[in-house]
Parts: sequence; structure tokens; C-alpha cells
Amino acid sequence: MITYLQNLISNSQAGFISYADYIGAALYHPEFGYYMKDKQKIGRQGDFITTSNISDVYGRLVAKWFSHICQTTNLPAIFCEIGAGNGRFAKSFLQEWNESIKSPLQYFIVESSPYHRKLQSELLSPDFFVVQVESLSEIEHFEGMIFSNELFDALPVHVIEKTDGKLLEVMVGIQKDELCELEIPLTNPEIFSFLEESKIALKEKQRIEIPLAMDKMMQEISTVLTKGLVVTADYGYSNEEWMDPRRAQGSLRGYYQHMMIHDVLQHPGEMDITTHIHFDYLIQKGEQVELQLLTKLRQDEFLLKAGILKELEDHFDPNPFSEVSKRNRAIRSLIMPSGMSSYFHLIVQQKGMQLHGSNVFTE
Repeated sequence: MITYLQNLISNSQAGFISYADYIGAALYHPEFGYYMKDKQKIGRQGDFITTSNISDVYGRLVAKWFSHICQTTNLPAIFCEIGAGNGRFAKSFLQEWNESIKSPLQYFIVESSPYHRKLQSELLSPDFFVVQVESLSEIEHFEGMIFSNELFDALPVHVIEKTDGKLLEVMVGIQKDELCELEIPLTNPEIFSFLEESKIALKEKQRIEIPLAMDKMMQEISTVLTKGLVVTADYGYSNEEWMDPRRAQGSLRGYYQHMMIHDVLQHPGEMDITTHIHFDYLIQKGEQVELQLLTKLRQDEFLLKAGILKELEDHFDPNPFSEVSKRNRAIRSLIMPSGMSSYFHLIVQQKGMQLHGSNVFTE
């Protein structure tokens, strides 16, 4: 990967590339990219953990919630998961659907990584049938729910900074055979448009990530979706939160063997790279492509509304290693104020529907 990046930079017209180009290569290069490699990434033997890998209750709750939506709105029971990772969310969703709902269901997985498609097939076959595709463009006239968990935080971003009153774009170059940052005057008109639309004015020495790829992804989702809901689970900040002095250095970081790495130029192709997403921009872009905001909730709030407390076993089991005890601990960890869910939000958008808050949850 490092040789590929050095050649990419050396052969570029300017002698450097944007952070978006660097992240795109480091994560998604067909051969060397982190997500494309035959390497475990999620769980104890990987580099990071996701909600669906803490407990199967997350996928099971979303299945029950989706069933409620279908029953109350006559939305077709067609579910599309973008970026399904190792397939554990899909498995728990499908287990719940088969055990308690038992009505016909179509399940699509959009997955660009051959390694992850292989893991998903091994986990789900032969018990469950899913349709795997490499890109959203392979799905047409979709009616149902499009769901993603930690998708947008893994999209490539540009990086800018304000220094001496001037806006600069942070680029990636090479010095002494090592990857390094270079700053040039900001000229990208799309970044200027983002700042104007978002009404973000950087303070001196502030650095921030610019998610231009988010615009394209929202457009792709809306193009595919004829009628239904888009559910995005991710971590991020509002425009107001981005202006907090604690965010002055932005949020770009890597995860390598469960350690946070601030310098994402380290371990290219071997490390996950992520950023907090711009919630307000995602909502704003959604509105522009006919995806109307229905609700935005912290993940723990969503889980409570979706009925997670009903999943708690109400009998006492003195064995802390029993499946009941382990499941109850996992459920509590998902709704505790200091738990993982407090850092995530779920954004629910609709297209071709006229839902209100009273239609979304059973309570």
C-alpha cells in the first residue's frame, strides 16, 4: 500500500493528493484497501467494535420495529442494509423475523468488500436467504427501508484549516519517503459551497473535515428509493457542536488493534480511518433529494422507544455466565448513559410517505 500511495502522489500533477483521495485509497483500493483485505476488522481480534457485535438484541429490535412500520403503513417488507460488515446485524435481524414475525421478507445487502461478502455468506447460509450486491446502483425502484450502521463515518473526507485568517486545504505529500501533510490555499469550489450551505465559519487554527462524498451517497440512496424510510445510525456533531473549542482539531482518526491513532497517515491499508459526520448537512442534503427528516434520536433513546426494556428477562439468574445474564448485561450496556449508544444517533428520513412521530413507534 505504501508503494502504491507513493506512486500515486509522485505521479499526481501537483505532487500531492487530497485527504479524500488518500482515505479513498487506504480504505477502498481493490487490492490494498483496509476494507477490501482478507483481514478481520470487527471484534476482539479486529480493530474496532460495532453495536451489532455487542448483542443480537440490536438487530432483533430493528426487525420488530420494521415489522411494525410495515404493518401500520403497508410498506413492503423489503429491507436493504448498506455495508453489512461481518453480517451479524443481518443474522440477528433475520433470526427475529423468522422466529416471531414469520411473514415474507426480502433482504438486500449492499457490500463493496469481497472479504465481507464472503463472511456474510458463511454466516447466513444456508439458514437465511439474502441478495448481495456490490453497489446501490444494482437496485432499482426500491420500496422499503434502507439501513446503514456506521457507513457515513467511513466515507473519504477533505480536510481544511484556518491559519492567519486564510482557509487552507490540508493535502498529503511525501518527504524523505514518508507520508506527510502539506497545506495549500483552499481553491476547491465544492468545499466553499459546503461551508456556505452549512453556515460554518472556521475560527483561527480550527481544522475540520469536509464530507463531499456524503452528497453523492445521499443522491444515490434517493435515486434508488421510490418509497420508504432511510435509517442512518452513526456518530457525529451538529454544526453548533462542531464549533465547540474541544473540536478545534476536527475528528479524523484511525483505529488500529483497538487503539485510537491520531495520525491517520500511519499504517495505511492496515488501519480503520473514521470521522464524526455532519448531522445537519446529512439532513439538509436529504431534504434536497426528497428525503424528509422524520426524527433524529440518540441511539439509546431509539432503543428505548423501540422496546428494548421488553427484551430484559425479568427473572433472576444467579449464574453471571448464563446466556440470560450475559444478554441482560448487553442490553443494559446499550442504554446506560455512559454506554456506547450515547455517542450514536439514528436519523430517520422518509420518501413518498406521510409519516408522523405517532406512526413510527408502537408506544
